[in-house]
Amino acid sequence: MMAPARPTLGRVKILLTGAAGFIGGHVAEVLADAGHEVTGLDLLTGDDVRDAAGLDRLLPGVEAVVHQAAKVGLGLNISDMPDYVSVNAYGTAVLLAAMARHDVGRLVLASSMVVYGEGGYDCPEHGRVRPGARTTADLDRGVFDPRCPRCERPVAPATIGEDAPPDPRNAYATTKLAQENLAANWARETGGTAVALRYHNVYGPRMPRDTPYSGVAAIFRSALESGRAPRVFEDGGQRRDFVHVRDVARANVAALTGGAPATVKAYNVASGEPHTVGEMAAALAAERGGPQAVVTGEYRLGDVRHIVACPDRATAELGFRAVIGFAEGMKEFAGAPLR
Repeated sequence: MMAPARPTLGRVKILLTGAAGFIGGHVAEVLADAGHEVTGLDLLTGDDVRDAAGLDRLLPGVEAVVHQAAKVGLGLNISDMPDYVSVNAYGTAVLLAAMARHDVGRLVLASSMVVYGEGGYDCPEHGRVRPGARTTADLDRGVFDPRCPRCERPVAPATIGEDAPPDPRNAYATTKLAQENLAANWARETGGTAVALRYHNVYGPRMPRDTPYSGVAAIFRSALESGRAPRVFEDGGQRRDFVHVRDVARANVAALTGGAPATVKAYNVASGEPHTVGEMAAALAAERGGPQAVVTGEYRLGDVRHIVACPDRATAELGFRAVIGFAEGMKEFAGAPLR
């Protein structure tokens, strides 16, 4: 099925936050290729989204903001919470207030699938259910799959759509949901239009190297580059949707024509082809000639078991469909430069 045609968009003056980051850098390239005038803002280059005076210098004449700047990843522990709130929640509030001052009426927000918590599941008796947080007792015993919250029977993972109730499980997830809620406040009060792109597991060239804030793809890739076996947590059966960063960048361009005034609307940005974390580690190891991944049984309390997207809304309403498949993307990423 072909994606529907979308309205064409003329040259737009855009402020791109997080322009020097992994995803932001790719978004900047695609926006420029589409003919837009892009002004970048990034903490790495000395500009802070929390600096109201700096925003007042940059926003005059801007027609849309593409907001990628964020502190990302699961982090180390609860000590990271103030930074997540400061950058993601407070920083977004400062940005939105500045947009209101300068009559900027369109926002494209980089949100995340982490706002869902666990994904969708089907119980043979109770149908679609949303399990609560997994217990340390189960995780310590190697019982990684959640059970039905009503009957405790095993459940099967299912795709999750944008209308599922949010259930953030860590500080990063909580602040990404806060960004969406703040964008909704801004849209209602100003009549502006906001689109929240809920990225799934993004990977690709120029990912940051192995840090506590990196995505799992970068952690595995960094290990292989240094000759170490990727360490796969739990049993490797966690299902995710790995979406290439160039597809994510294309989704941002598509989102410039999405949404409706005085609203915020969310869209899954995903490939629609789920794979397990173990499969991803094996694919990267195979492309690089090993070493093979080691399944450790370790776990992180903030992680969820399965989160698989339904990307149909983005196709139907934004005209966006991911085009880089898993095998093709992993082959490229296995040898791509990291940052």
